[in-house]
Amino acid sequence: MIKKIIRKYFLAGLLALIPLFLTGWVLLGLMGLTDRVLGLIPKIYRPESFIGFPIPGLGLILSLAIIFLIGALVTNVIGRGLLAHGERVIMKNIPLLRWFYFSTKQLLEAIFVQGEDSFRRAILVEYPRKGIYSIGFVTGEARGQLDEHVPGPAYTVFVPTTPNPTSGYLIVVPESEAIPLDWSVDEAFRIIISAGVLVPDQNEVMVQGNREAASTEGNPDPGRTEREAG
Repeated sequence: MIKKIIRKYFLAGLLALIPLFLTGWVLLGLMGLTDRVLGLIPKIYRPESFIGFPIPGLGLILSLAIIFLIGALVTNVIGRGLLAHGERVIMKNIPLLRWFYFSTKQLLEAIFVQGEDSFRRAILVEYPRKGIYSIGFVTGEARGQLDEHVPGPAYTVFVPTTPNPTSGYLIVVPESEAIPLDWSVDEAFRIIISAGVLVPDQNEVMVQGNREAASTEGNPDPGRTEREAG
């Protein structure tokens, strides 16, 4: 009995401390990395030269401010023109950098700008062979030569690896072979990262699905209306 109590409290302490420790470790590492941005400022103009001591996290604030200012610059007419000119120079004169730059840009735009259409649905596919199923995310519809060589409508699907979902495989799956899941993208990612330990409860999935359906009825997607009209 005593052993069970000790084990219970010890595990509870680990489950409470380890996530806090890892979160703090990541935040401190991020702050230390972004504080290096202050090295771009001449030493005489750095804040510690005026107040006598460094301010942790100031580099993070400065980095966010720089990202915001660059975003404001490239969204106006002059900034867009400069960016387009720089991209034309890369496209014409630097082959290797051209491939890396535009591939990275298209991937980020697919994830952040087209967030409603990318990684929107979690599905189950028979991969890597028949009889074995993997969780995948629909990233788009197969077009061009992909659509020509696959019978019927098909999806491009990203199948992430466990426990690191940033790497994975791109496969083309016929629509008829894609098994839809009631999980959200976040829930599916949580399952993959935890190697199947954190599987959402079916009741929670049903409640969330009902909420999303109610939200959709009360606030219809204007993008969908435009697509249907087109």
